[in-house]
Amino acid sequence: MSDRKDIKSLTLEEMTGDLKAAGFPAFRARQLYRWLHVRLTDDPEEMTDLPAKLKEFIRAHYEMTKLEVIDRQISKLDGTQKFLFGLPDGETIESVFMKYKFGNSVCVSSQVGCRMGCRFCASTLDGLKRNLLPGEILEEIYTIHRLTGEKISHIVVMGTGEPLDNYENLLKFLRMLTDENGQNLSMRNVTVSTCGIVPRIYDLAKENLSITLALSLHATTDEKRKKIMPIAERYTIAECMAACRTYFDKTGRRVTFEYSLIRDVNDSARDAEELAALARPLSAHINLIPVNPVKERNFEQPDLTAVQAFRAKLEKHGINVSIRRVLGRDIDGACGQLRHRHIETSGKNGPAGT
Repeated sequence: MSDRKDIKSLTLEEMTGDLKAAGFPAFRARQLYRWLHVRLTDDPEEMTDLPAKLKEFIRAHYEMTKLEVIDRQISKLDGTQKFLFGLPDGETIESVFMKYKFGNSVCVSSQVGCRMGCRFCASTLDGLKRNLLPGEILEEIYTIHRLTGEKISHIVVMGTGEPLDNYENLLKFLRMLTDENGQNLSMRNVTVSTCGIVPRIYDLAKENLSITLALSLHATTDEKRKKIMPIAERYTIAECMAACRTYFDKTGRRVTFEYSLIRDVNDSARDAEELAALARPLSAHINLIPVNPVKERNFEQPDLTAVQAFRAKLEKHGINVSIRRVLGRDIDGACGQLRHRHIETSGKNGPAGT
């Protein structure tokens, strides 16, 4: 990537400082910021109220992040759209556009690849390449808005990558996304998922953000969790629960437990009992996810009857439960599938180390 700053990763305060140092008045920064983050314009020539001298300064001193659409899949079943975007350095990322009754949601990636190694996830198959900049994560949303013409009301940071493994860039992205000078999205409409990097959950609890935290739990014992999630070798379930308790106490935001149901692995009656016991003290919401089959893994999805029975057992214990609506099943719907297939067929971006 270029040594020049990514202009879409600058906060309004940072942009104001840069432009004032270059001799431009502060109001020019507000105009420029609005063009980038409200009108979603990335061509200085279209920024009609900016003077030519400032346009020249922008072109000379900044990178303007733009994403190339390498692949776009549209589900014939539910209208879900999956995008494979090319970054300026040749790397690729995935994003997903989903339509719900409550509004349109976009699932964004936070890293190029992932190093967490979760056994049921395609995102980790090719290792971690690099972190995404705040402006690159924002541009996933902006590009999808331009392509679909649809208003986007909800954001989930649940695509490729572990968000808390890109902590500083994640925080900046969240603050810019919800900034009243930009998209001004409600923090309550933002969910950040983590596999359980415990120290960062404590850090996030101090940030005064009213976002929803989703813990990828997927098992009810450390022994079982270690078999499917390497992060469990570092942090126990008890440590995760304590961190989630702190997050709940400091933010007042109920934590969600993401639980991928895998046939004959974590879908027994005992699993349901143990999951209820973990959720009850936190009043946690449980989001059941019938695992999305990945050809490189041998995990299978329970049938619908088993999924419904698992939910019923949780509800019997007074737990608030939802079953994630299966979207994009006729396309490469699971995290990482589209990117991994592209890597396989193109020969680009071979496996990376962690």
